[in-house]
Amino acid sequence: MQDQNSMHQQNRARRKYTLILSLIGLAINYLLAHLATSLKLPLYLDNIGSAMAAALGGYIPGIIVGFFTNLINGIGDYTTTYYGSLTVLIAIVSAWYSSKDYYSFKKPWRLLAIIGTFALIGGGLGSVLTWILYGFQFGSGISAPLALRIHASTGLSEFWSQFSADMLIDLVDKAITVLVVAIIVNAIPETLKDRFYFTGWQQTPLSRVAGEKRSRFLSLRSKIVMLVTSAMLVIAAIVTAISFVHFRTAAIEDQKALAWGVANVASDAIDGDRVPDFLARGEAADGYVRVDKRFNDLARSTESIQYVYAYQIREDGCHVVFDADTPDTPGGEAGDVVEFDEDFKQQLPDLLAGKEIEPIIANGQFGWLLTVYKPVYDSQGACQCYVGVDVSMTHIIRNGYEFLARVVSLFLGFFLLLLTVAIWFAEYNIILPINALDIATGNSSYATEESRADTLQCIRELDIRTGDEIENLYHSVTRTTEDMVITIESLEHQSEVITRLQNGLIMVLADMVESRDKCTGDHVRKTAAYTDIIMRQLRKEGVYSDQLTDEFIYDVVNSAPLHDIGKIQVSDAILNKPGKLTDEEFEIMKTHTTAGAEVIAHAMNTVSEENSGYLKEAMNLAHYHHEKWNGAGYPCGLKGEEIPLSARIMAVADVFDALVSRRSYKDGFPFEKAMAIIQEGSGSHFDPRIAEAFMHASDEVRVVMNSHMGA
Repeated sequence: MQDQNSMHQQNRARRKYTLILSLIGLAINYLLAHLATSLKLPLYLDNIGSAMAAALGGYIPGIIVGFFTNLINGIGDYTTTYYGSLTVLIAIVSAWYSSKDYYSFKKPWRLLAIIGTFALIGGGLGSVLTWILYGFQFGSGISAPLALRIHASTGLSEFWSQFSADMLIDLVDKAITVLVVAIIVNAIPETLKDRFYFTGWQQTPLSRVAGEKRSRFLSLRSKIVMLVTSAMLVIAAIVTAISFVHFRTAAIEDQKALAWGVANVASDAIDGDRVPDFLARGEAADGYVRVDKRFNDLARSTESIQYVYAYQIREDGCHVVFDADTPDTPGGEAGDVVEFDEDFKQQLPDLLAGKEIEPIIANGQFGWLLTVYKPVYDSQGACQCYVGVDVSMTHIIRNGYEFLARVVSLFLGFFLLLLTVAIWFAEYNIILPINALDIATGNSSYATEESRADTLQCIRELDIRTGDEIENLYHSVTRTTEDMVITIESLEHQSEVITRLQNGLIMVLADMVESRDKCTGDHVRKTAAYTDIIMRQLRKEGVYSDQLTDEFIYDVVNSAPLHDIGKIQVSDAILNKPGKLTDEEFEIMKTHTTAGAEVIAHAMNTVSEENSGYLKEAMNLAHYHHEKWNGAGYPCGLKGEEIPLSARIMAVADVFDALVSRRSYKDGFPFEKAMAIIQEGSGSHFDPRIAEAFMHASDEVRVVMNSHMGA
């Protein structure tokens, strides 16, 4: 049995090897990735270490290497951290394929399956992630030159050109990865592989098949995965939603600040007292061109600013004072009238009154814009116009997608790491111990002393050491099983004592009855032995095998001594008469069959039906052992198989013993003569198959007869 110290030592040794394997994997990923970058190779080579760690150590080492590789690389380039989820996925796939023995050169198509799966993750999903992270820009990353050539030569869309280039490059990259890992896996000895594989047994290890128990509905493993996954997804959804709301709010506030800053600068450039002159004369007015240039400079200052203008708000519309040109549309001329935008209808009274209004976000004919209006006052404090700044909000959508992609990618890496750790912990601390206990108790047997010892030994050898309620349950089951074994052994001992006492009482009772017949001697013991010989010979020959069960044989042998119990009601004068009985006396003698059945039937009424097995056969023996196969017997004149099997067997044993036994009025027949008489009675007096079996067992019959010759 494995003790706790040994188990802990093995776990510590495995943790040491896992740490070594993880460090080697991290070093391989880091060095090869930087080598590819230094040599400007169109490859990544950043998954060899994580795929190797997963193939040799299982899910935990592989995921750790993959996850921390991207974190370390993210120190120099933070964008690499967003690809951690893909590296973790590759590690998971590598561990799964390794468990199915796919890293084998004996079946090359399996290596192709690994390469294809890796490429779909790294190239396919990676391409989509890159497309989102870089704002749906075409021609980014190391695949840009190939993507541009594909786009130019095939006419594919920018996205599919980028996707195709990423897949092609990643197929080469992952082919190198898989081949290197396959070489390493096949070169390392099995003993070292076993040390590298990370386990956390809290018990005597089980085989993998034994650890996988089918459940009626959902396994505990599935429930834990669902629970952990659901909890993490709910938390992630809430955190992501809150983060996105804060990101969007912050982005809008930034745009508001930008718009207000531009509006303040533009309004400072306008002399409110000159606005009427600017409206009337336009570029001819003194200082107009200078202010107009300032507006155009502000409009081109950042990509987000769409429009910068100054309007005088009147009942008939917006009168243009200044309107900066845009790349697509020249600005309006001074004095032009622009209709009110539907999105400003509610603010129109305040605008006509010269009041300040809150920024407006609207998705109108000019796109999704954030608009601020800054009033420009003259020296008398009257509002002469409003400086308007429209800032595009479209990039917030794009940045929002990028933000969500980054958050989801980062979360997915953490999620896969935590989920794998949670499943691994649950596997070794909950699922496998419970399955082991289930297997040990489910396969238990208590029928024999040997099976009980095996059952108890099997449970003890589990040696579950989880240190929690499962360990408490294990110890409780062990104690309960020990107590059960002791109880069963005690009950069996008591049952044996009771059985011996019962058989002894039967024999004493039979002896008391037979002792009244001074001629019978050891008749009850010999007939019981003969019935046992007959029944075992019949079963050996396959005759009446469906009826000759162990229980039936036991009941017949042990109840055989009661076959003449009815003689207790026959008088001694008739029972011990030295001469031939008269017809009247013989009729009285025949009543011992029915009398015996009545005595036993009365005894059966005192016990339950399920415990009266031997008494049923005792009643059949007492009642029908003088019936004959041809129907000429008594007391009922039954014939053939109408006679119970036990009575047909007793008929042969009873007659044979009467023939060979010495009586006061006769000597016993020789063995051969008695056997000849039994043979003659086959088919008339006796069941022929029973008589034949008796003849076949003549050697055993002779032994029993000779052992009682002195009787």
